[in-house]
Amino acid sequence: MTTTLNVNGREQRLDIDPATPVLWALRDTLGLQGTKFGCGAAQCGACTVHMDGQAIRSCVTPISAVGKQKITTIEAVTGGSDKVGRAVHEAWVKHDVAQCGYCQSGQMMSATAFLKSLPKGKRPTEAEIDAAMAGNICRCGTYARIRAAVGDAAKSIA
Repeated sequence: MTTTLNVNGREQRLDIDPATPVLWALRDTLGLQGTKFGCGAAQCGACTVHMDGQAIRSCVTPISAVGKQKITTIEAVTGGSDKVGRAVHEAWVKHDVAQCGYCQSGQMMSATAFLKSLPKGKRPTEAEIDAAMAGNICRCGTYARIRAAVGDAAKSIA
């Protein structure tokens, strides 16, 4: 069945089963390898992408649930004109967040969605950052660096 998805601002026509998770449409069909497979049960956050600006777990979201909503991946957030995504990426580098790096695209997607959801000029508390990032697991335990990076990114976009 042919499905049309808007991915990173481009219309993509895919000949794919509508039950296919967004993750596999992105990785296997479109070749966007930045979004990672972690647990397959929406528990780790490695597969996080944005659907109309909201962070979702792409491993459990079928493409049939997307409809006309826009999917944004890590490739567009860190490599495009997204001011918040750029700020998050720069803060990640500044704080040397990535250790093994596997979870980091999902971490950055969650951080970007969180910062975009804040009222303009609001600087989140550490507790707010922890709550927003709680759905993302980092096996290397770089949580303190993640928290610092999200805080710095918030300052730079305020």
